[in-house]
Parts: sequence; C-alpha cells; structure tokens
Amino acid sequence: MPSSLVWAVDVSGRVYTLSTVGQQWELCKDRHLEFKRVAAAKQCCWGIACDQQVYVYVHSSDVPIRYQEEAFENQRWNPVDGFSDRLLPSDRWQWSDITGLKHQPLNSFHLPSEHWDWESDWYVDENIGGEPTEKGGWTYAMDFPATYTKDKKWNSCVRRRRWIRYRRYRSRDVWAKISSFEDKKYPDPINDITVGGWEITDEPVGYLSVWAVTLLGKIFYREDVSHHNPEGASWTQVDSPGEVIQISCGPFDLLWAVLWEGQTVVREGISRDNPKGTSWKIVEAPSSNTAVVHVSVGVNVVWAVTRDKKVWFRRGVSSHNPAGSGWIGMVGEMLLVSVGLNDQVWGISCDDRTVYYRQGITVSELSGKNWKAVVAGREDDRSQTGSASSLFSAGCFFGEEVQVPTHNNSEFSEPDRLSGNSADADSAAESSQLGAHCQITEASNSSVLQEMEEQSTSGFNRDVKDSEQMLTEQRQPSSQQEPQVVMHKWSNVNLADFQPHTETYAKDPLETSSLSSIAVYPVGTEDRYVEEHSYWAWLSCSGCEIDCHTPLKWFTAQQGLASSVAAMSLFATPAETETWKKQIFEQLNERTKREQNNFQHYEQAIEQHVWVKKGSMQWWKDWKPHKWMDVQVMLEQFKGYDGKQDSILFVYYMHYGEKKYIHVFLNEVTVLVPVLSDTRHSFAVYTPERTKQRWPIRLAAATEQEMHDWLAVLNLACCECRGSQGPPSHQAVWSVTCNGDIFFSEPYQCLEAVPYPVPCDQMVWRQIGGHLRQIECNSLGIVWGIGYDNNPWVYTGGYGGGFFQGLASSTNNIYAQTDVKCVYIYENQRWNPVTGYSSRGLPTDRYMWSDASGLQEQTKTNTKPLSPQWTWTSDWYIDFKTPGGTDREGWQYAADFPASYSGYKTMKDFVRRRRWARKCKLTTTGPWLEVPPILLWDISLIPSISAPQDGHVAVWGISNKGDVLCRIGVTKQNPSGTSWLHVGTDQPFVSVSIGVFYQVWAIARDGSAFYRGSVTSENPAGDCWYHILSPLKQKLKQLSVGRTTVCAVDESCNLWFRQGITPSYPQGSSWEHISTNVRKVSVGPLDQIWIIADKVQGSHSLSCGTVCHRTGVNPLEPKGHSWDYGIGGGWDHVTVRGNSLEPPRNSLDESGNRSEKLYRQESGRDERKNSNEE
Repeated sequence: MPSSLVWAVDVSGRVYTLSTVGQQWELCKDRHLEFKRVAAAKQCCWGIACDQQVYVYVHSSDVPIRYQEEAFENQRWNPVDGFSDRLLPSDRWQWSDITGLKHQPLNSFHLPSEHWDWESDWYVDENIGGEPTEKGGWTYAMDFPATYTKDKKWNSCVRRRRWIRYRRYRSRDVWAKISSFEDKKYPDPINDITVGGWEITDEPVGYLSVWAVTLLGKIFYREDVSHHNPEGASWTQVDSPGEVIQISCGPFDLLWAVLWEGQTVVREGISRDNPKGTSWKIVEAPSSNTAVVHVSVGVNVVWAVTRDKKVWFRRGVSSHNPAGSGWIGMVGEMLLVSVGLNDQVWGISCDDRTVYYRQGITVSELSGKNWKAVVAGREDDRSQTGSASSLFSAGCFFGEEVQVPTHNNSEFSEPDRLSGNSADADSAAESSQLGAHCQITEASNSSVLQEMEEQSTSGFNRDVKDSEQMLTEQRQPSSQQEPQVVMHKWSNVNLADFQPHTETYAKDPLETSSLSSIAVYPVGTEDRYVEEHSYWAWLSCSGCEIDCHTPLKWFTAQQGLASSVAAMSLFATPAETETWKKQIFEQLNERTKREQNNFQHYEQAIEQHVWVKKGSMQWWKDWKPHKWMDVQVMLEQFKGYDGKQDSILFVYYMHYGEKKYIHVFLNEVTVLVPVLSDTRHSFAVYTPERTKQRWPIRLAAATEQEMHDWLAVLNLACCECRGSQGPPSHQAVWSVTCNGDIFFSEPYQCLEAVPYPVPCDQMVWRQIGGHLRQIECNSLGIVWGIGYDNNPWVYTGGYGGGFFQGLASSTNNIYAQTDVKCVYIYENQRWNPVTGYSSRGLPTDRYMWSDASGLQEQTKTNTKPLSPQWTWTSDWYIDFKTPGGTDREGWQYAADFPASYSGYKTMKDFVRRRRWARKCKLTTTGPWLEVPPILLWDISLIPSISAPQDGHVAVWGISNKGDVLCRIGVTKQNPSGTSWLHVGTDQPFVSVSIGVFYQVWAIARDGSAFYRGSVTSENPAGDCWYHILSPLKQKLKQLSVGRTTVCAVDESCNLWFRQGITPSYPQGSSWEHISTNVRKVSVGPLDQIWIIADKVQGSHSLSCGTVCHRTGVNPLEPKGHSWDYGIGGGWDHVTVRGNSLEPPRNSLDESGNRSEKLYRQESGRDERKNSNEE
C-alpha cells in the first residue's frame, strides 16, 4: 500500500505532515503562512490561513497538471471566394466551441489564475479519428452540424478545424491562494472547510467535492474542482436548515454538518449527477443536554465530539442510510476526531493535545478497541546537525533534568477507565523498574569511567569527572524539584480552555545518560535545550489510508544513536567481537565433525521411501456426457536407490460399478492452473498430449483451502522431479491468466530453432505468488507488472508466495500485495406498449439479471466475490463507462438480444440493458513491491540483448489518464527506478512499446499509431512524435516492438506486421495482415512473435486465451509462416521480451530431429508415456 499523509496544525499555526511509512512529523515545505484549519485529500490539501483566506496545496508529481483548451474555426464555401469566413446568418460563429453555440475566439482564452502558465501557442490539430488530415487540419461536411471527414467532396459546403493550446498548473508543493467570493454580497470569511467526494459512484477520476462554512453559518460548494483544475471555478451557496459551525465530507457520498444549536444534519441525494445533493435531514444529538461541536465522516462511519469532550460513534451508517441508526458512547475525551479513508480514526486529546490513533478498527468492528498515543518526533526549524535538539532525538541529554510527559506512550481503553487503581499500580511498577535500571547503570558506569581515566589525558579526565558528577546529580530524586512549565508562544489560535500539563517526569537514566556520548560531547560544548511537547490545534486524516494490518512506526520512540553506541561499548570492542565470532565458528565446526565421525560405521536406515497423500475430489469426465463425478485422488511420491525422486498422481473412479483409474507422472506435467469458477474450486493438470487436445485433467476440491493445499503439494512434487526449484532466470517467459495468476517458463536454446523448434506445448510453466493484469520483463531480470487496480509492481527476485509455503517459497523478498477488481452484472429490460420498458421479457429472452452473455442468471443478492479470498469493498453501482456508451441513467439500447448496443435510443430499439459494478479486494503475498504513486495502464521495458553501458534501463509507461511516461533511474540494482519523466502528447494514449534500439511506438486512444523520434540512452524522452497511418478502417489497441519487428493488434483482434522498417526509415512503410483472433502480441529481442489467441481448435471445442508461438521467423522471413499452439485456454497476457537466447547454429542431422534431442538433453525428461486405463 502506498504511503499517505496525516495533516496537522500546531498551536502556532504551523502545518505538519506525518507519513504512514515515516516516524517524524515533517514541517510543510511552504512555511510562510500560518493556518487555522486544513482539510486533506489524497492528491491535495485545502486550508484556511490566519489571514482568513483559503489556500490549496497540491502535491508535486512526475506527471504535470495540463489542461487542453480548444476552439473551432468554421468556414463556408461560396462561388466567389471559395471557402471563407463569410457565414450565413443562421450559421454558427466563425470561432466557436465544438457545438457551435458558444462564441470562442482565440483571444478570449485567459489563464484562470496566476498559478497557471501557457505551454505553447495555438496550433492546428491535424488528426481526426486516428487518421491524419490534409495540410491545414481541415475537415469537411455538407452543412452545420454534420459528420465531418478528412476528404473534400463535391458537396462539401462547410469545413472546420480544431485549434489546441495547453496550459500547465505550476503551483505545486506551495500554498496557492484561492480567489475570494466573486460576489461581494458574501463578505464574511470562511470558518471551516472539508474535502471529499472523489469516490462518488462512477465519479470521473480526479474530481473533488469541496465544502466550506462561513462565520455566519452559510454553506458553500466549490464548483469544478478536479485533477485538471485543482482550484475549481467558483463558490455556490447551498441552502442549510440553520447556522452551521462545522462540516465534514467523506470520500463517498456522506456529508454531515453541525448546527449552532448542537444538532447535526446529513445531506441526502448526493450522486454523480448532483454532487451537491438535494435535501438535509436533522439528526439529534446523543443526549438532550449535550450539544455536538465536531463531527467527522468516513466511508461507513460517523464520529462526533460533544461539548463535554465525549466521543460518540454513529452506528448503521451507509450510502443507503446516511443518517445511521443511533449513537454509541466511546471511551476517551477528545477535542476533535478525524476519520481516514479506511474508516480509521485519529483524535486530539483534550488533556495534553496529543494526537491519538484508534486501534482495532476492522470491517467487522468499525468502532475499534482503544486509543493509542502517536509519539512521532517533530521536525523543527531550529534543528541542526550536532545541536541540542538533535541530541534529544538521539537519546542524549546534558544539564538539568529533562521533563517529558510519559503518557505519550500510554493507551487507554474501557477497562482502564473502569479500574480506578490501574494508574497507581502502573506508577509503582514504573518506579521499581526505574530503580533497578539506576543500580545497573551505576555499576557499569563506574567500571567504564575507571577504564577511560587510565587511557586518557588529564584534560580529558576533568571532562569525564565533571560528566560523572553531572550523572550523579541527575540520579538524585526529582520529587523535591518544582514542576517546570514550558511556556509556548501562542498565535492567533484561541486556546482559552487549554491548561498545560504540569507534572514532571524523569527519563530513564539508561536513555538520558550515555557514556560514549560524554566522551564525544564534553559538558559545556552544547547548548542546554528542552524539547517542547507537541501541542496540536487541528487534525485532518481524510487523505490517509491505513490498512488494519499495516505496521506503523508511530508508537515507539526513536532509539538514540549515542545510546546504542554506549550499549555496544559496555560489552566489547569490534576487534574482540570479531575474534569471539571466529572462535565460536571453529568450535561449532569441530563439534559437527566429531558427531559425524561417531556415526560413520552405521548403515543407512532407509534406502527407499514412499510418501502418499490421499483425498476425495471431483473430476470432469473425459467422455460424453461430460459432468462432474466423485473420485478418489492419491499422490504417490517415492525415492529410489539413486536418490532421484518421482511422483505419480492417481485418479480412481467408478465406471458401471467397476473401479478404474487414470494416472499421470508428475515429470510429464507441464503446468497446474487454478480455474476460476462460481460453483467449484477446481484446477487443471496439463501434459504435452492434453495441451494439444485442449482437454486437461480437471479436478475440483470441496474448499478453496483444500484446492490450494493440493496445488502446493503437486507443484512442489513437480519441481522436485525436475530439479527446477528457485526463482526464474533472466531469460524466462512470463504470462498471466484471466484470473490474474502469474506463471513463468524457462526457455530452451532450441525454442526458436529453425526449421524444427521445440513444440510450444512441451514448455513447463511454474506459478509464482501475486496477482496482476499485465507483466513485462527484459533479459536483465527486471520485471514490472500492473494490477487490475492499475497499481504498478516490480519483481523483487524471490519465488513462491500466495499459497506456496515452506520449501516452495523463498524466505525473503516476499511482500504483501493487494489488488482490486470489478464484478459486473447486467440488468435487462424489454419494451411493451402498456408499461414501456420493464423487466417483463419474452419467454425466449435472457434473464432480466444476468451476466454479459445472458445465459447465466446473476442478481445482486446471489452474486458472490470471485473467491473466498476476495472481499467486497463497495456497494453495487451503475457503470457509466460501459463500452459503447450509455445515456444519463446508464442504459444501452438495441433492437433485440443479443445485438450491438449504443447509448442512444431509436424507434427500432425494443430492448435495453445497463451494467452494474461492484468492487472487491484481494490480499495475497508474492515477490512484488509496489511503485507508487502513479497508476499505470501499460508498461514496456527495453528488451536488451546485452547490459547497457551506463547501466540504465529504458522503461516507458502509460498512466491510467493516458499520459506517456518515461521512468528514470531504472537499473539492475534498482529495478523500481527513481522518478517518472512526462512526455508531452496532444491526446491520451493506451499502449506503448520500446524496441532493442530505443524505437518507441505508441497507440493513442483513438486507435492511431505514433513513433517517437530521437530516443537514446542520453535522451530518454526523445524529441517529437511522428504520426503513423493505421491499417485501413481499423483502430489499433496494442503493439509490441522487438529488434526490427513491429506488430500491432486492432480492436477487431487482427494481427498486423509493419513492413519496410530499416535503420534509415524506422517508421516503416505499410501494415500487412498476419492473422485473426489475436488478443495480445509480444515481440522479443530476437524478433520472436508470441501471441494470446482465441478460438483455437481443440479435441472437444474451441479454446480461448491460448499461448501461441510464431514459427519460421528469420531475417529473410520476419513474419514467419505458421503458429505453434501452446498452453491454454484461459490465458490473457504473455511476454517473451526477456528471452535473448540465440538458437543453435549447427546443421541439422539427417533425421531432422536435432532440436528435439537437444530439448531432451537439456530438460532431462523421462521418456515414459502417460497411460490411460479404462
């Protein structure tokens, strides 16, 4: 999970942030302003400064914030002037928007504020629908408005062209001032502000809901706040049921506010089409004599603080019931609370103004268990290297007694409040422990000081004696000393009700006194400084995302460097420690040899052993009628006298009352694949013969855990039979199934041999932990992947993870991984003359709630997550991004089921459907590390044949918003790189690929292809884009570039080959069609062509998602001549860009089977065949 921030304001008005992966409050980079309140989101933070102005702080990113301004120039033809700007009175404006209704001359465009800059001047867009236009960018039509084309015809009476200009937001990592109310009738300043709404159902990515409350209790909404316009457009007043003093907005559609009378109100009707909502509903306070003063909203929770500092939790809150059902009193007294993205809760204590975190909050227990103080240090303007404040952070103190409140490490929960004597007991235990530490320290200090006196000069001895005298004074009881109160410099923040904590606490002498630090820092050389306790005035955690299992570093004080050095110095010097290690190592070696010699005369107890695992499963019959039948499964593993291990899998079944079986040798198994099914937990067992038939042995277990146990045992047995354990090599071929499971296969040198390559169906695939949608690699061992939630991941070098445990997984480089996927169902309706569109269909119609095919019934209630490992993270919502477009309610229309759907209704449309979506989340483990913070849609690594001279590897990507990016700093030692470099484009892109010689090709969202010129290792971003004509009447969607080969796939699943590519003309000349039914393509560093194919003929039916290899590829015939079908179906992605093994160059033997012999020799496979008994 990527890091996120907690924002806080101290009593002096300074803004701090605390990272979920950090351990220290960091002062905001822009320190020129003092703030009263802040409201945080993921990508930005809004705040109210002490000058009563609103500011926004946008985090810096590798991808700039760009906004495209466009205007259309319209002309009409006349017999005298030809095409000119003389239009008819009924025509549109000469300069207009795309609709022609708004007058938009080029000089009418201005920067919205001082925080924007123009990138360039106006220029003409010479592209329409993915195809280049003629010089000048004109498109022609018969009249306004109509369908425009790039070709001029005899009846083309009007034409237009689009002018484009980009502006860029430049105020990043600084507080940018938001313009005040444009209308002077709202002169009162803003008192409170909140940010949320970015997860409103099907809300466009990057949009925010910003709400504000003025001093007079009026509510305002900021219009058009989005990623491309972080400032928004203007303030709009929203009616309220009374005077509002505070407001809180959640990431979804929850909005609560607090009235002056102490009641709370909740906003109803917030949706994608109406983000401001429709009405207010009053929610009474927890009790009639207690008023609510603060409220904070999350995803499914609402927390409140009353006037008596009590904390309350609102139960039953959801999108369908935003008001909830009742209040529950919680333990603790807080000034305010703040809710994060995962409903985690923070608060500021009213006693000492310390930030507390609510522990134990999970999906099943949203109220949590107890509060725990955040003891993270605080960055200060005065901290310098070697200063007293830095010594404090290192655990070294000089001078008088240091006063620090020990309650920063305290926890209080319900039992603590009920037991009145718990505090006294803890104090007594702490006092006894403190006395024990003092005695140990005193004894050790005297011996070390004596040794230091003997080895030092007289001047040095005086410093040490003074230090010893100081330590003795520090050990005196501190009860007689008067409490020392640290006075703070208050700003204009009202803290009239605050009483500073006056108790005095003594620090542990082991931490406050360090002998090594005394020797390095003599007394008197450093200023005496007492660290101020952090007093917080405001807190905002609405942009902080913490999983309930995420380890945090906020609750343990940092151990000082000096104290660590002192502790080490009490034992031995480094030389003594090294000698001691060598002695122990030699003793252990002697002991091992002695014990082995004592048992050399014994014979081996077991020369051969057999291990058996049995279980009951179901098997999908090989013959008709195909159905599931109960079987007994037995795995038999045995080891012979030669030490080699082999295994056999038996499947026993009953056939007409007779017990029969089939069996398979595990050294013949090429892959074990989990099969995603709504009804059964099944997996498939492939062998070369069954791969050719497209008919594996399919077994189903009773539970998912049992299936995973069998898969782990079978995978481990297969690896032991072949001796192929460990991580994948740098040349491995990687693939991903439709379920997100990751596999790799070790290629053989004869895999690309000509004319007799190793058959693709004999490749052995091994599964590795993790869950990805796409994966890319190169021959240096660098592997990147993209999840279904578009988060990028980088391979760490391990193996195993997931359900692989023990010997099947590496002990390090395994990390937690999460992924989010959408589950879709369809609501179908038919029109009738009486009721119009309704759920009453014809008897021959599909189910009114079904899957995409309409053959299976799927409703909201009976649709489950993909597997028990997946959990729902959202409710059902209408998907407005369905391919083909939708209307405002999400419907798609067609003449009948099934047909081609569109988002527009015509007179011939008698049926309609709309897609509902629901998100679910998977948590697993694997050798993958996340690369935050930019989400990616596509990724490509340069397929290096040899290591680059400068060590840097070119990595290109496409963000989920269509931006083209180039990764900087990627090396073999640092595969994740350092930062992204944005590459400018005129439109969003969907696919990118880089070749061996830095040839960068990309595909835009409209299906057009582009080539990036002048890309080198010294100039990784290149200079400019060259538009490449797409195949006639086809829109490309994905491509791959090798050494001299460029292949692309269009939206109709056709595979195209780029002809005429030469070093002097790398753009090529034309596209040539190769094959149909192709889903994905991957071109390797040796110009190998691999694809994921659909509709591959098997022994029983057509197979979709099959890994295929193009044979006959050579420099004289780069397109190859035929396909070799491998593993499948159910595969979704393959990459061969890491396989740079050159095929053997020796001549073939007379029989023509040299490649097969070489394969047998390298793999060491046994020649036994699998026999099937009836």
